[in-house]
Amino acid sequence: MQFMLLFSRQGKLRLQKWYVPLSDKEKKKITRELVQTVLARKPKMCSFLEWRDMKIVYKRYASLYFCCAIENQDNELITLEIIHRYVELLDKYFGSVCELDIIFNFEKAYFILDEFLLGGEAQETSKKNVLKAIEQADLLQENIDFQMRLFAGAAWSSLWCQREADL
Repeated sequence: MQFMLLFSRQGKLRLQKWYVPLSDKEKKKITRELVQTVLARKPKMCSFLEWRDMKIVYKRYASLYFCCAIENQDNELITLEIIHRYVELLDKYFGSVCELDIIFNFEKAYFILDEFLLGGEAQETSKKNVLKAIEQADLLQENIDFQMRLFAGAAWSSLWCQREADL
């Protein structure tokens, strides 16, 4: 896979992950052209298209389009399955994912994608294992946040006591 784009029916880019090195200018150009191309297609049309020197595989879920670019020799059905698996992972994590979940929790959407895909290839096919890794990362983050609050509270308390002693 060369890249994955998530965008709304209005053409707003919600998530992008690039697995090939391109300049920002080229990424913006590709994104703009591809979003226009996909949005211009009718709902009953095939979800695969040949574009430039690659194949585009896309699928619409509710108000979001999930769009991937693959090499010409890559399998479109496997890519469609990868898109579907990513949506299933998002659904499991967010509980029926919607566009707002992606907007307000984009770092989590990227994290889930990175747990699932590595270098544009599926690194873990088990939903259960990916969700377990995400759950462990969430627990670790909560533990770090808790320790930081404790440390901040202890530091504040120490400063307050020092101030009281100085008075």
